[in-house]
Amino acid sequence: MTPRIIYCYDAYCGWCFGFSPVIKTIYEKYKHQFEFETISGGMIPVESTQHIGVIANYILDAYKTVENMTGVKFGEDYLWHIKNPGESDWHPNSEMPAIAMAIFRDLYPNRTIEFAADLQYSLYDEGRDLTDPEAYRHLLIKYEIEADQFYANLKSEEYKEKANYDFTLIKQLNVNGFPTAFLQVDETRLYMITRGYSDITSIEKRITDILAENNIQ
Repeated sequence: MTPRIIYCYDAYCGWCFGFSPVIKTIYEKYKHQFEFETISGGMIPVESTQHIGVIANYILDAYKTVENMTGVKFGEDYLWHIKNPGESDWHPNSEMPAIAMAIFRDLYPNRTIEFAADLQYSLYDEGRDLTDPEAYRHLLIKYEIEADQFYANLKSEEYKEKANYDFTLIKQLNVNGFPTAFLQVDETRLYMITRGYSDITSIEKRITDILAENNIQ
């Protein structure tokens, strides 16, 4: 089999937003050598949905740590909801962006890294509510996805089941934090290349070592 990078992320994971430039660089460098797959994590299950105000104070400190370590910047349109939770109508959960990812993966299986980054930019820079179906419309234009079919799929049981399958697969892979990424070299060998944020140099060295260990050019 062709080696595969498996990226385990959640659209609502701030550290994944910080990791987006790294995984996109890996994707651009290795996309002609590896396959790439993105699995949605289900970090905030539907049954755990709460108003953004419950975690706003935590995010007020945490986002600065992500910025300082990774170099990304959270947009003011996102931060407005964190700084003004009493005026926000956000109730974040992971299901809808996971369904959107499942739809996208069926259309463009090798471009899911791009879509994951776009979803996170939509949330964390542009301040789009990923539980609102309209938050995806600009990406349908970018990727030339037919809107009526996308929105029908977004409400369908079929794609909800595919999103839930992702959540189950995350558990089977024993992923308990995001971002996490693996390099699969064959049907039986799967190597973790990061758990949590890592910089590009560390991940490239890990990949190089794994390929050398398995005599893969």
